[in-house]
Amino acid sequence: MKHLGFASIPAVQQYLRHAETQKIDISSAIKTAGIDPLVLDNANGRIPGEQFQSLIRALLESSNDPLMGLNSSLQVQPGSYSVLGYITMSCATMGDAIVRIPTYERLVGDMGVTKISQNKDSIFLYWQCAYTDKLVRQHMIDNVLASWTNFARWLANQEASPERIFLERETPKALSEIQQYEDFFKCPITFSQKQSGIELAKTLLKTPLRQPDLLLLKTLESHASQQINELESTSGSFSLQVAHAIRKQLHMGQIRKELIAEEFCLSPRTLQRKLVNEGSSYQNIVDEIRLDMAKQLLNDSKIATQDIAYNLGFSDSGSFHRRFKQWTGKTPREFRELDD
Repeated sequence: MKHLGFASIPAVQQYLRHAETQKIDISSAIKTAGIDPLVLDNANGRIPGEQFQSLIRALLESSNDPLMGLNSSLQVQPGSYSVLGYITMSCATMGDAIVRIPTYERLVGDMGVTKISQNKDSIFLYWQCAYTDKLVRQHMIDNVLASWTNFARWLANQEASPERIFLERETPKALSEIQQYEDFFKCPITFSQKQSGIELAKTLLKTPLRQPDLLLLKTLESHASQQINELESTSGSFSLQVAHAIRKQLHMGQIRKELIAEEFCLSPRTLQRKLVNEGSSYQNIVDEIRLDMAKQLLNDSKIATQDIAYNLGFSDSGSFHRRFKQWTGKTPREFRELDD
């Protein structure tokens, strides 16, 4: 069974606050998910992702709200994002805040991974949900994208709107539900997409935020980096920790086994042995992450394949083409044409 990592208590509390406003019996949902209620009083605590997924499922079954993910975003607070929330509050511009999301989002939890790409006019924030329950995924994606939008509007002190929202979920059958999405985001919504995310005009990146504090920002980032190091050394399976380290390297356009091993104070050989003991291997983890990221990047037809190869740490585009065809049976170009 796939390990879902952990979720921070502030992220959990956002859903519980919404449930309370809807008069849902949260004690029953907490019990169904197997969560110790005392853990929920610790703002620095975490619960296993499997419990968080079960909690959201229980809340959904109690609420009968087809748009619970969207509606629960109204309960977002700076603290909902743990230290990341306060880091973004201290940034000078919206662009400064956005680029910090992939670096520090794991402090919020292992619910998904953010990838950022751009073209001449727009910036794209893709969010890949890690949870396996199809219904929970739908609502969690809605919650994440809507919470980002709500929080960004508060940070910028203006009602700016995205250029477009794209969602994996199927188009709602009820026109009233589609209208609620459009009323909330104030932009076109496209459903049944291969990935979910937000498209923003690049001009929004220069938007000044309400209370920049560069000195505080530096202090918070130092604290956040320390927390991430502690988190990666103590939580989850070793394979999961290695996967996070690999993703972090790939976001910088490189991947070296020696550097990954160094993060864990291990030799490359010992790193491999520990992974084999968990039924995994370094190369398998790299291939899974590269394939996942390649599909996301190829869905954006404006990104050249040579740039994708570089972003995934390949030495050249030919190496990327050969490996992608081994993985999928299709060339990157064929995959794009199929998507179109």
